[in-house]
Amino acid sequence: MVRPRRKVTVVVKKSLTTFPIFGCIITSCDPIALDRVNPREDLTTVLSEGVQKLNDGYSVVIFPQSTRTDVFDPQKFNSIAVKLAKRAGVPVIPLALKTNAWSRGKYLKDFGPLDPKKPVHFSFGVPIPITSKNGREEQAQLCTYIQEKLRPWTSF
Repeated sequence: MVRPRRKVTVVVKKSLTTFPIFGCIITSCDPIALDRVNPREDLTTVLSEGVQKLNDGYSVVIFPQSTRTDVFDPQKFNSIAVKLAKRAGVPVIPLALKTNAWSRGKYLKDFGPLDPKKPVHFSFGVPIPITSKNGREEQAQLCTYIQEKLRPWTSF
């Protein structure tokens, strides 16, 4: 949806880049790959590589939850996107996404069955400039936007 309009990359678990077929697809967008072993190192990687990508004209897609869940919990919603946007001097664009069409896998949670009968819902919000000192207000705005968009989609 975004890639035809501008260059896009994504922040992913490094292990996803080695999966058959999917790994080739994800590496084609030159992702920011994280080990998810040392959170401090991961933050440093996202901030340094993310700023560089943004300066090179890329959009950086970040899914700030550790895994896909059925319920949105703002307490588990990482603020890494706000930190990157603040560091790079760019706004953050909220994305509400409901992907029940792609279930978690039985053996590999990242790769479950696809059900094309289930809808995929998404909505982009207006860009939010990061103007507060610590980004908490903007993080709250992101969470509120996502909660408001997810609410009517829960019946699906």
